[in-house]
Amino acid sequence: MKKSISRNAVISWLFFFGLGLGTFFFLRQIKNEPKINGIPATLRQGLERNEQISKKLPTQRVLEFPKSAAALKPRANGKYGLKTSVDSATFRMKVIDPESGDTAFFTTPQLKALPKTEVIFDFKCIEGWNQITWWAGLRFSDFILKFYPHLLNADGTLKYAHVGLMTPDRQYYVGIDAPSMMQPQTLLCYEMSGQSLPLNQGYPLRLIIPVKYGIKHLKRIGYLYFSNERPRDFWAERGYDYDAGH
Repeated sequence: MKKSISRNAVISWLFFFGLGLGTFFFLRQIKNEPKINGIPATLRQGLERNEQISKKLPTQRVLEFPKSAAALKPRANGKYGLKTSVDSATFRMKVIDPESGDTAFFTTPQLKALPKTEVIFDFKCIEGWNQITWWAGLRFSDFILKFYPHLLNADGTLKYAHVGLMTPDRQYYVGIDAPSMMQPQTLLCYEMSGQSLPLNQGYPLRLIIPVKYGIKHLKRIGYLYFSNERPRDFWAERGYDYDAGH
């Protein structure tokens, strides 16, 4: 019995020693690897494999809640792209038409003239916190249908694989896959908790995209464009997952 226990103990110690040694060499190898968008190549390749798998899954609606469940004081997180002042009278969202190359300028009142949609969902931050919040605005899919129907395929999907968005000062930018942008809960948002957006939440217009983590919910949309190549993405360039879905 004692011999059996001793043998098992030796095997266990050898296993953990081997595991520790393997981990040491693995981490050393990763540390010395060239970096791709801020992180070692091996880890970046792992993120991209996960993204390839997630792309094959259908984009699902996220669970919605009653207004009574929404936070009274939604948390504001992140100030990138919000440092410059904004004048609601002169604010315009600039949209580049990939077919003609023309740029159109949209005011908030123009967008508010279209049907308003509300979404109350569990907003999730990649830092680990979450909060049920209440937003309202124009569905992105309705915006496309109204102003850019020529960019749609016969089945209602976008002809382009990605949508890029930037703040007016170009300091913050995201790239998002077209199916997620066309998901019916994705909003060009101008209200929070039944009121106009506060400055620290992206006034006068921001993106709300419930199927993504908060790093994709760009505050203050200054530019919007379409591409078959991945647009630049602020946090993906700093080591985070490009897809940022949950």
